[in-house]
Amino acid sequence: MKQEAPRYRRIILKISGEVFCLPSGLGLAREPLMRIAGEIADVAQMGVQVGVVVGGGNFLRGANFAQELGIDRSTADYMGMLATVLNALALQEALHELGRPTRVQSALPVPRVCESFDRHRCLRHLERGRVVVLAAGTGNPHVTTDSGASIRAIELKADALLKGTKVDGVYDDDPARNPAARLLGRVTYEQVVNQRLRVMDIGAAEMCEQFGLPVIVFNLFKPGTLRRVVLGEPVGTHMGAV
Repeated sequence: MKQEAPRYRRIILKISGEVFCLPSGLGLAREPLMRIAGEIADVAQMGVQVGVVVGGGNFLRGANFAQELGIDRSTADYMGMLATVLNALALQEALHELGRPTRVQSALPVPRVCESFDRHRCLRHLERGRVVVLAAGTGNPHVTTDSGASIRAIELKADALLKGTKVDGVYDDDPARNPAARLLGRVTYEQVVNQRLRVMDIGAAEMCEQFGLPVIVFNLFKPGTLRRVVLGEPVGTHMGAV
């Protein structure tokens, strides 16, 4: 049987920390970890070059942590970056278990456990078929993982930024509160910025617009959806120019 050709040659997949734990849980759990690793390995097997930007919300969120403990926001953000390193190492091990060569690169130097982010080395890994898991955001506090993912996608010349979430895409209202909320199949960068749509933070959206980077928001919790997105099927919400 002839294999379907992927639409994208190189992607950056942005995933939150909540994909690594059980619903309403914290930390790491094997079942969701291996499921996500399987989805990524499946796409990489198609010949797609895959970079993954991971969040750390399954351990802590900097803004919430700073408020709850009364510690400096910058310190809390650095703690959140270290949480993403934990997730990145776990995902690397899961992908290795599935036979997919993987490297972790961190924006915060942690030389005993992973490489520091280096654009040229990262590109070589991708071109050699290795999945690269990108941790610690940009390495700076007060910057969201959305912005970190956008920056990495642009500097690594990805064909698209894929944002895996727990909903089917972007809605015109909160679907949790409004059952009549409508899924938007396509939105423009301008809509996201002006209407404050919940795609990504405004700074990240403006950066994607400046460089013409397409963004696709989709439900990563539905098995096989990542593969469908990579094949170019009309799932999720596509953000781009008019």
